[in-house]
Amino acid sequence: MNGPQLSDLPDDSEQLRPHVRRLRRRVLQAAELSAVRSFSDGFLIKFLRARDFDVALSLKLLLNYLQWRRECPEISSCLSPSSVLGLLSTSYHGVLPQRDHTGSRVLIYRIGQWNPKDWSAFQVFRVSLMTSEIISMETETQRRGLKAIFDLQGWCLGHAMQINPSLARKISSVLSDSFPLKVRGIHLVNEPMFFRPVFAMIRRFLPDKIKHRVHMHGSAFHHTLSDFFSPHVLPPEYGGEGLGIEEACRDWTNQLLESEDLLKQIAAHPTGDISTSPGDSVISEEAGTEQVSEG
Repeated sequence: MNGPQLSDLPDDSEQLRPHVRRLRRRVLQAAELSAVRSFSDGFLIKFLRARDFDVALSLKLLLNYLQWRRECPEISSCLSPSSVLGLLSTSYHGVLPQRDHTGSRVLIYRIGQWNPKDWSAFQVFRVSLMTSEIISMETETQRRGLKAIFDLQGWCLGHAMQINPSLARKISSVLSDSFPLKVRGIHLVNEPMFFRPVFAMIRRFLPDKIKHRVHMHGSAFHHTLSDFFSPHVLPPEYGGEGLGIEEACRDWTNQLLESEDLLKQIAAHPTGDISTSPGDSVISEEAGTEQVSEG
């Protein structure tokens, strides 16, 4: 079976187990992960699906993910939705309830709702990371990926001053090679001319594959977004017939808040071994034998 065919199988399929075992063996042999004792099946499958079950590429992605977390504690060590509730309450960010025609999750970020005097770029980035962690646990999202719409109406100098080359590199890493999610499309709407230099700074760190998936719609987005999304998916504010953006943002904020304990577990134990479902098998490096996590 090829990678996409394997990806469509359920997590408990016997046909996935050899790939999970091979990745676990490679992970446990990696010198960079000598301090990590165990990895849940669910955690490893996320990386395998993100790279179509190519074990070598999945290992590289997993190592990048853990390295990124180690190098960015100001973003990854606190995954608490309540800590940024003020920002979330402005309807800055939402995940739409309907998937697009390919099965991708659709995320919307409304930059004008972010007041840079109140919230740092690190806190804003943390919101994106929390959402990414939650949706990366969805089997269908692992298979079909995500598409993001960034509404840049209200972009100002205060926003631009917060995006330096270091942060631009961190943003591009998550989009390209440091997170177990397939980015299927990035759509920019209402982008002003003075956003272009900031985007150019981010873009130079992106691989060509992701660059080709970036679409700039300008103020005519009501007409052009329909080339990529069905009307039932998008909110009316974006030319669609779906749930209004305010309600979609409010619903997603509530979902993040309901996931507070889970997100704290992920921040403390990113390999997922304490938040696995019953019956999820893990192998302890110390014991070297298969165990069952009751977490």
